[in-house]
Amino acid sequence: MNIWVDADACPLAIKEILYRAAERSKVNLTLVANKLLGTPRSPWIRALQVPHGFDVADNEIAKRVAQGDLVITADIPLAAEVVAKGGHALNPRGELYTPENIRERLETRDFLAKLRETGVQTGGPAPLDNTDKKRFADQLDRLLAKLRPA
Repeated sequence: MNIWVDADACPLAIKEILYRAAERSKVNLTLVANKLLGTPRSPWIRALQVPHGFDVADNEIAKRVAQGDLVITADIPLAAEVVAKGGHALNPRGELYTPENIRERLETRDFLAKLRETGVQTGGPAPLDNTDKKRFADQLDRLLAKLRPA
């Protein structure tokens, strides 16, 4: 099992939770971004820099993800690809994307995009707070316990 992180927009607090989890669980963690990332020295943690461009990091993750891997992303189309490949997708607020809920998330995303195209201000997500960080950490711990081979 590998953990892949769509790291360009991933909050630092979430990355720090992931660093600790990778060390504790001895799971490979790869942060994929189009900028150079500093990561802790660890045999379990690495950064992969990809060229700048629209969805380049997402496409690289989608290409490399395997069944059973975990991807951390807020990008719903990437999450849909991961789920379709038999992987697991978790957003930085602790929401797990599943075969049962991914279609609804895509439809909502598309609906909001259409609203924005017509000039409606839909606003963005609220700032990440302590409740979000705890929800993410708890969900990550549950997934790691469930997904790691015994």
